[in-house]
Amino acid sequence: MKKALNNNKGVALVTVILIVAILVALVIELNRSSRADIYDAANLSDGIKLTYIAKSGFYAASALIANSKADFTSLRDDWAKAQTLSAQSVSFFSDGFFTTVIEDETGKIPVNKLVNGSEYNEDIRNMLIRLLRQPEFDLDDKKIDEIVDSIKDWIDPDTQLTGSGAENSYYASLDRPYETKNAPIDCIEELLMVRGVTAELFYGTKEKAGLAGFITADSDGLININTAPAMVFRALAEEIDADRAGSMDEYRKKEGNDLSDINWYKKVPGLETLQIKQETITIRSNYFKIISTGRMKNMSRTISGVVNKNGPQVQTIRWRQD
Repeated sequence: MKKALNNNKGVALVTVILIVAILVALVIELNRSSRADIYDAANLSDGIKLTYIAKSGFYAASALIANSKADFTSLRDDWAKAQTLSAQSVSFFSDGFFTTVIEDETGKIPVNKLVNGSEYNEDIRNMLIRLLRQPEFDLDDKKIDEIVDSIKDWIDPDTQLTGSGAENSYYASLDRPYETKNAPIDCIEELLMVRGVTAELFYGTKEKAGLAGFITADSDGLININTAPAMVFRALAEEIDADRAGSMDEYRKKEGNDLSDINWYKKVPGLETLQIKQETITIRSNYFKIISTGRMKNMSRTISGVVNKNGPQVQTIRWRQD
């Protein structure tokens, strides 16, 4: 009898221990779950804040573009000094800030203007070839022809193969096949689908420039020589080498030099006889890319888009949140 009683006490003790262990586990799990919910809620709140900080930077950049002068656009305008706006944003928010970059798309080579109907636009074709021939890209002529012809085949409306280009038969043979678009590109990243355009060529590396910085899908077709990157200068005419492009860049950035005349480059010492085709250039811009990143603690969120300036009005034509 006594032995049975001891056994019952032992079972009861084990049962109590198990119950206590289960309760402790439940309390720990509840505590962990509650903390996770709190962290999730805090992260959600911070994410919303980051989004609105990034949007603030985007809209502030749009305002800078809207307030720019109408007669000509240059790198001396307020929109080209977006780093000042970024620095000021620290005082706009209690626990965050934004960094904003504005790029003039009109200063880049307009890829969608490479074709007229199903034929080459020779001016744009020659610019692309001269751009890709620059030593920064380290490409031979055969590869350049392949890239340019393939871009044409991608955006022209027909299915006829151009020179060294690529149509459906090539893309259908890939491990992950797809069809040629045969229409203008919607964004330059689309070129990563085109034969010959590698990620390294497109984005560049620490040592080499990337094609993405010198081409655009958003343009009326003319290139603004007041804002074009120096490598685009070198693509405008065979006579413009790195030294001449550097002289042009230095001239247009110097306060006091008049950039309201499309032939201002002829005033650069040594370039008096330089000829750039007038029908390919302009001094006014109406397409701009804005990249705004909201930053808070160790987190960031980026919004990018392209805007079109029409007089004092600025319209967003493309928007993406990363």
